Amino acid sequence: MHVTWRVVGGLPSLRLLALARAIGETIRTSTKSHARRRTSFRITHFSIQPNHLHLIAEAGSKIALMKGLRGLGVWLARRVNEAIGRTGQVLADRYHERPLATPRAVRNAIVYIVQNHKHHAPSPSIVDECSLARWFTGWASPLPAPTMASPVAPPRTWLGAVGWRRYGRIRFDEGPKDSGP
Repeated sequence: MHVTWRVVGGLPSLRLLALARAIGETIRTSTKSHARRRTSFRITHFSIQPNHLHLIAEAGSKIALMKGLRGLGVWLARRVNEAIGRTGQVLADRYHERPLATPRAVRNAIVYIVQNHKHHAPSPSIVDECSLARWFTGWASPLPAPTMASPVAPPRTWLGAVGWRRYGRIRFDEGPKDSGP
């Protein structure tokens, strides 16, 4: 699933270093927790934008997706609120999910997520520092190996791990379509 999750109004940009770091660490913690508990929920890709998050999530069922996102949402709210010294709601009550059922749909969603900064707030780096792009292994040209472990889980589905690659690895000059996913 490609999940888009907006934040409530009145928050600073999620791309501020302290907030982006809190979100990335929360995704890393959630990834480890779900791996230890052997749940079917996992985040495989993410991008942090000023007022929303893009995620690619795998889950064994609609219920597993809902529970996984609900738990992630609670932890994201706690960490973001801690980082900015406030309390209250952080994420909108609802998120938008779009099933990814074909190799091309998965590839397009990955491009949309890892290159979404070009659409919203272009990063001065070759890849977006507020996403999983540094750890992404599907680039057409290699990047230097990051010093930290990946904050996301590797995809387990054929579509997420292998299928999308039949349309080619992702180039640094590719970008999201203006119309969105």
